[in-house]
Amino acid sequence: MRIPQIQINLTHASLSIDADIGRQHLEQPKAKVDMEQVRPDQQFRTTAGRLEINQDRVWDALGLGNNLETMNKIYSMAKDIALQGIARIVEKGDQMAAIHLGGNPIAQMAREWQRTFPEYDFRGEASFDNIDMEYIPGELTIDTTPGRVNLNVQVNKPIHEYERGKLDIYMNRYPKVEIIPPRIDQLL
Repeated sequence: MRIPQIQINLTHASLSIDADIGRQHLEQPKAKVDMEQVRPDQQFRTTAGRLEINQDRVWDALGLGNNLETMNKIYSMAKDIALQGIARIVEKGDQMAAIHLGGNPIAQMAREWQRTFPEYDFRGEASFDNIDMEYIPGELTIDTTPGRVNLNVQVNKPIHEYERGKLDIYMNRYPKVEIIPPRIDQLL
Protein backbone atom coordinates (compact mmCIF):
# COMPACT_ATOMS: atom_id res chain seq x y z
CA MET A 1 0.00 0.00 0.00
CA ARG A 2 1.14 3.26 -0.82
CA ILE A 3 1.23 6.05 1.78
CA PRO A 4 -0.07 9.28 0.51
CA GLN A 5 2.42 12.13 0.65
CA ILE A 6 1.98 15.85 0.86
CA GLN A 7 4.07 17.67 -1.65
CA ILE A 8 5.43 21.10 -0.60
CA ASN A 9 7.11 23.35 -3.14
CA LEU A 10 8.98 26.33 -1.79
CA THR A 11 10.03 29.34 -3.86
CA HIS A 12 12.50 31.61 -2.14
CA ALA A 13 12.17 35.38 -2.15
CA SER A 14 14.52 37.40 -4.31
CA LEU A 15 15.44 40.95 -3.29
CA SER A 16 17.07 43.50 -5.63
CA ILE A 17 19.06 46.45 -4.43
CA ASP A 18 19.90 49.34 -6.74
CA ALA A 19 22.35 51.79 -5.11
CA ASP A 20 24.21 54.79 -6.49
CA ILE A 21 27.00 56.45 -4.49
CA GLY A 22 26.26 59.96 -3.20
CA ARG A 23 28.23 62.89 -4.52
CA GLN A 24 30.04 65.30 -2.33
CA HIS A 25 31.68 68.61 -3.25
CA LEU A 26 33.95 70.20 -0.65
CA GLU A 27 35.68 73.54 -1.23
CA GLN A 28 37.70 75.70 1.14
CA PRO A 29 38.11 79.31 -0.04
CA LYS A 30 41.42 80.87 0.87
CA ALA A 31 41.54 83.00 3.97
CA LYS A 32 41.82 86.74 3.51
CA VAL A 33 45.01 88.01 5.11
CA ASP A 34 45.76 91.70 5.59
CA MET A 35 49.34 92.16 6.72
CA GLU A 36 50.96 95.43 7.73
CA GLN A 37 54.60 95.65 8.66
CA VAL A 38 55.75 98.43 10.95
CA ARG A 39 59.47 98.89 10.42
CA PRO A 40 61.78 99.20 13.41
CA ASP A 41 63.23 102.63 14.09
CA GLN A 42 66.64 103.40 15.53
CA GLN A 43 67.99 106.79 16.47
CA PHE A 44 71.63 107.37 17.35
CA ARG A 45 72.88 110.32 19.36
CA THR A 46 76.55 110.84 20.03
CA THR A 47 78.71 113.43 21.69
CA ALA A 48 82.20 114.17 20.41
CA GLY A 49 85.17 112.71 22.26
CA ARG A 50 87.74 115.09 23.72
CA LEU A 51 91.52 114.90 23.69
CA GLU A 52 93.07 116.99 26.44
CA ILE A 53 96.78 117.76 26.12
CA ASN A 54 98.64 119.41 29.01
CA GLN A 55 102.06 120.84 28.01
CA ASP A 56 102.77 122.71 31.25
CA ARG A 57 105.77 120.49 32.13
CA VAL A 58 107.19 120.94 28.60
CA TRP A 59 107.08 124.75 28.88
CA ASP A 60 108.52 124.49 32.39
CA ALA A 61 111.43 122.34 31.11
CA LEU A 62 112.11 124.99 28.43
CA GLY A 63 112.08 127.76 31.05
CA LEU A 64 108.94 129.26 29.53
CA GLY A 65 106.47 128.12 32.15
CA ASN A 66 104.01 130.00 34.28
CA ASN A 67 105.47 133.34 35.54
CA LEU A 68 104.26 132.84 39.08
CA GLU A 69 105.86 129.39 39.32
CA THR A 70 109.12 130.64 37.72
CA MET A 71 109.37 133.55 40.17
CA ASN A 72 108.64 131.18 43.04
CA LYS A 73 111.54 128.96 41.93
CA ILE A 74 113.88 131.97 41.67
CA TYR A 75 112.78 133.20 45.08
CA SER A 76 113.40 129.81 46.67
CA MET A 77 116.93 129.74 45.08
CA ALA A 78 117.77 133.39 45.94
CA LYS A 79 119.62 132.63 49.19
CA ASP A 80 121.88 130.03 47.56
CA ILE A 81 122.52 132.27 44.53
CA ALA A 82 123.46 135.20 46.78
CA LEU A 83 125.94 132.98 48.65
CA GLN A 84 127.39 131.75 45.33
CA GLY A 85 127.71 135.38 44.13
CA ILE A 86 129.57 136.36 47.31
CA ALA A 87 131.88 133.33 46.91
CA ARG A 88 132.60 134.32 43.31
CA ILE A 89 133.40 137.92 44.30
CA VAL A 90 135.73 136.67 47.06
CA GLU A 91 137.47 134.32 44.61
CA LYS A 92 138.02 137.15 42.09
CA GLY A 93 139.26 139.41 44.87
CA ASP A 94 141.76 136.72 45.85
CA GLN A 95 142.94 136.49 42.22
CA MET A 96 143.41 140.28 42.06
CA ALA A 97 145.26 140.23 45.36
CA ALA A 98 147.64 137.65 43.92
CA ILE A 99 148.72 140.00 41.07
CA HIS A 100 152.15 140.29 42.57
CA LEU A 101 152.71 136.56 42.03
CA GLY A 102 152.66 136.99 38.26
CA GLY A 103 150.06 136.47 35.57
CA ASN A 104 147.38 138.77 34.37
CA PRO A 105 144.27 138.16 36.53
CA ILE A 106 142.21 140.89 34.80
CA ALA A 107 142.64 139.31 31.32
CA GLN A 108 141.83 135.89 32.71
CA MET A 109 138.65 137.19 34.40
CA ALA A 110 137.63 138.82 31.12
CA ARG A 111 137.99 135.46 29.32
CA GLU A 112 135.84 133.66 31.91
CA TRP A 113 133.18 136.35 31.93
CA GLN A 114 129.72 135.20 30.73
CA ARG A 115 126.58 137.08 30.10
CA THR A 116 124.37 134.25 31.41
CA PHE A 117 123.90 133.33 34.98
CA PRO A 118 124.10 129.54 35.23
CA GLU A 119 123.10 129.65 38.86
CA TYR A 120 119.68 130.90 37.77
CA ASP A 121 118.59 127.54 36.41
CA PHE A 122 114.86 127.72 36.96
CA ARG A 123 113.98 125.25 34.23
CA GLY A 124 112.03 122.10 35.09
CA GLU A 125 113.18 118.55 34.50
CA ALA A 126 113.41 117.61 30.82
CA SER A 127 111.80 114.26 30.02
CA PHE A 128 110.27 112.47 27.05
CA ASP A 129 106.93 112.08 28.85
CA ASN A 130 106.40 115.69 29.90
CA ILE A 131 103.23 115.89 27.79
CA ASP A 132 100.13 114.65 29.61
CA MET A 133 97.38 113.41 27.32
CA GLU A 134 93.92 112.22 28.30
CA TYR A 135 91.24 111.06 25.92
CA ILE A 136 87.64 111.28 27.10
CA PRO A 137 85.43 109.22 24.76
CA GLY A 138 82.11 110.56 23.59
CA GLU A 139 78.85 108.95 24.61
CA LEU A 140 76.64 106.98 22.27
CA THR A 141 72.91 106.69 22.91
CA ILE A 142 70.78 104.32 20.83
CA ASP A 143 66.98 104.49 21.01
CA THR A 144 65.27 101.55 19.36
CA THR A 145 61.58 101.19 18.62
CA PRO A 146 61.03 97.53 17.70
CA GLY A 147 59.17 96.68 14.52
CA ARG A 148 56.13 94.44 14.37
CA VAL A 149 53.75 92.77 11.94
CA ASN A 150 50.02 93.40 12.29
CA LEU A 151 47.95 90.53 10.90
CA ASN A 152 44.22 90.61 10.24
CA VAL A 153 43.06 87.16 9.11
CA GLN A 154 39.48 86.42 8.00
CA VAL A 155 38.87 82.71 7.65
CA ASN A 156 36.16 81.71 5.16
CA LYS A 157 33.81 78.85 5.97
CA PRO A 158 34.14 75.73 3.87
CA ILE A 159 31.57 75.14 1.11
CA HIS A 160 30.08 71.65 1.43
CA GLU A 161 27.53 70.31 -1.02
CA TYR A 162 26.20 66.76 -0.82
CA GLU A 163 23.84 64.95 -3.17
CA ARG A 164 22.45 61.83 -1.68
CA GLY A 165 22.81 58.71 -3.68
CA LYS A 166 19.82 56.51 -4.40
CA LEU A 167 19.03 53.28 -2.73
CA ASP A 168 16.14 51.22 -4.10
CA ILE A 169 15.30 47.92 -2.51
CA TYR A 170 12.54 45.92 -4.19
CA MET A 171 11.25 42.39 -4.43
CA ASN A 172 12.04 40.57 -7.64
CA ARG A 173 10.19 37.52 -6.53
CA TYR A 174 8.01 37.03 -3.56
CA PRO A 175 8.37 33.93 -1.46
CA LYS A 176 5.85 31.28 -2.15
CA VAL A 177 4.95 28.03 -0.54
CA GLU A 178 2.80 25.62 -2.55
CA ILE A 179 1.35 22.67 -0.76
CA ILE A 180 -0.06 19.89 -2.95
CA PRO A 181 -2.16 17.41 -1.03
CA PRO A 182 -2.04 13.80 -1.97
CA ARG A 183 -4.77 12.27 -3.91
CA ILE A 184 -6.90 10.44 -1.63
CA ASP A 185 -9.23 7.84 -2.84
CA GLN A 186 -12.58 8.51 -1.48
CA LEU A 187 -13.51 5.05 -1.72
CA LEU A 188 -13.08 3.25 1.26
